[in-house]
Amino acid sequence: MTPATAFLSIRSVEKTYAPVRAVAGVSLDVAPGEMVALLGPNGAGKTTLLRMLVGITRPDRGQILWEGVERAPAPGALGYLPEDRGLYQDVPIGRTLSYFARLRGIPAAEAQRLATEWLERLELKDRAGEKLAALSKGNQQKVQFAAAVLHRPRFAILDEPFSGLDPLNQELFLDLVR
Repeated sequence: MTPATAFLSIRSVEKTYAPVRAVAGVSLDVAPGEMVALLGPNGAGKTTLLRMLVGITRPDRGQILWEGVERAPAPGALGYLPEDRGLYQDVPIGRTLSYFARLRGIPAAEAQRLATEWLERLELKDRAGEKLAALSKGNQQKVQFAAAVLHRPRFAILDEPFSGLDPLNQELFLDLVR
């Protein structure tokens, strides 16, 4: 595969936070429809690499190419589930999901429909009016996941997607990703 044919192409990417080299010369191509997992011990640079992919930080060296071009993917083409929870703790989860859909340009009625659909898929529909803070860590992770993918992105970056999930919900996530 060449950078021009890959959906995502990473070329010799490096990132240093003095005195630590967090990412050292990573190269990788991801084809459309391909699933890739980054495995490694704590501190290996996985989250740092993912943050560079979504544009939170920039590499010190190397290139990140989306569809052969060194730029961020088009808005809405990317779904990102960060390692740390980034949702509003005091807002009802149904409203939160609808809001995130609206941020991605989805009309209000469709955003509400998608929020309800995802809450149903994740077995949280009866809790749509509850605030995120009232949910367990695993259920908060479900809501965070839905917020990342409900707009059907072409590319999803999931950092520690199984955090807080029991084995049954880990299987549910795997099925949803597939």
